[in-house]
Amino acid sequence: MAAAKGGWLACELLRFFYSLFFPGLIVCGILCVCLFIVLWMIRLLLQKKKKSVSSKNGKNQMVIAFFHPYCNAGGGGERVLWCALRALQKKYPEAVYVVYTGDINVSGQQILEGAFRRFNIRLVHPVQFVFLKKRYLVEDSRYPHFTLLGQSLGSIFLGWEALMQCVPDVYIDSMGYAFTLPLFKYVGGCRVGSYVHYPTISTDMLSVVKNQNVGFNNAAFITKNAFLSKAKLIYYHLFAFIYGLVGSCSDTVMVNSSWTLNHILSLWKVGNCTNVVYPPCDVQTFLDIPLHEEEMTQEHLLVSVGQFRPEKNHPLQIRAFAKLLSKKVVESPPSLKLVLIGGCRNKDDELRVNQLRRLSEELGIQEDVEFKINIPFDELKKYLSKATIGLHTMWNEHFGIGIVECMAAGTIILAHNSGGPKLDIVVPHDGQITGFLAETEEGYAETMAHILSLSAEKRLQIRNSARASRPFPPLLHLHL
Repeated sequence: MAAAKGGWLACELLRFFYSLFFPGLIVCGILCVCLFIVLWMIRLLLQKKKKSVSSKNGKNQMVIAFFHPYCNAGGGGERVLWCALRALQKKYPEAVYVVYTGDINVSGQQILEGAFRRFNIRLVHPVQFVFLKKRYLVEDSRYPHFTLLGQSLGSIFLGWEALMQCVPDVYIDSMGYAFTLPLFKYVGGCRVGSYVHYPTISTDMLSVVKNQNVGFNNAAFITKNAFLSKAKLIYYHLFAFIYGLVGSCSDTVMVNSSWTLNHILSLWKVGNCTNVVYPPCDVQTFLDIPLHEEEMTQEHLLVSVGQFRPEKNHPLQIRAFAKLLSKKVVESPPSLKLVLIGGCRNKDDELRVNQLRRLSEELGIQEDVEFKINIPFDELKKYLSKATIGLHTMWNEHFGIGIVECMAAGTIILAHNSGGPKLDIVVPHDGQITGFLAETEEGYAETMAHILSLSAEKRLQIRNSARASRPFPPLLHLHL
């Protein structure tokens, strides 16, 4: 009797939940079908909208598009873009090349002139620019909370704007907006590829949150609260899962270092089409700088090369430099000067530079610190040829083109003991030191003091070993 009653109760509960959820499931199913139909219709319309570009012999030309909203910036990612375009134009001269950019305040010609001025790169064929008006949707300042999610969703809308203006045959995300990949592949019907400089999220970021460590992307008020840390960790794991799904849409994946490769293989799980393609380091002009034993000098230059972004951790450089100066009990020649060279992409970057200036003033070293913003390539070469030490402080830098340039120019590099510099660049060559690594403010200060204490002959030996190690990889190569 009890068993029969229990069975009846189970049936009634089943009917209740069925009546409660079944209509919702039907509605969800209908919505999914409708969405699928709408997206399929949009894809058909886009395919019809695609205009065939004819060459002189009457044949249709392949359209290859790069999604690079900040193509007029002066960082390593932009060097990759222009070198990639130049290499592809040489291999596939008949194709049409398009760059999606949000730099609406400059002309296409000014962008190309900037690439030549900053990187000494000139394209062999014309390139078309598609100017996007909604770049503000991917600005990190727009999302004070849930920044990764906000920027990623914003990139979908920005990608939609790009797709509505030009439907390419081949789409390449060269700036890390992986959430645009399924849009171009499944809606635009394009073959899609990625060049990943830095994964949007990594297992290292997860460990920072899990261990409740303070970082530029993990505020102190979160690290002090166990509940908030747990909630953020769940959010990061969910985001990493979705990031892996969208990244796996790539037909081909290129990563810029061994460190990035390990993370992308773990997250995207597309090892069959993933390859390490080191960033193009056209360092011949730096290798032309003659290396010789240092002459007596009145000043040692310490140079930093890198965009003024928060992850580059310029404050660490300034604080470590201040600590180095404090170690000099008696001020005597040669004096020391820190020169921070980098590109500013927007007002946020300019604000960061002003904050760094104030930090120098607070530490009382403003007379010993200079800032060089968006300088020409020739001026960069001039500084590297004179510098004694090249500083780089980003934790888990994915590669580090600036580090390679310093080593090629004969500047003794001091980089962070992590990421690409540790795995790929600042490694011994034939048992000889090619540079130095550090992690903390004190570690940087002590290592700088050690480098400066070396004899000119010993420093020359390190500079020669760095050049002989030749961490100067080939240019990008992509099979279409």
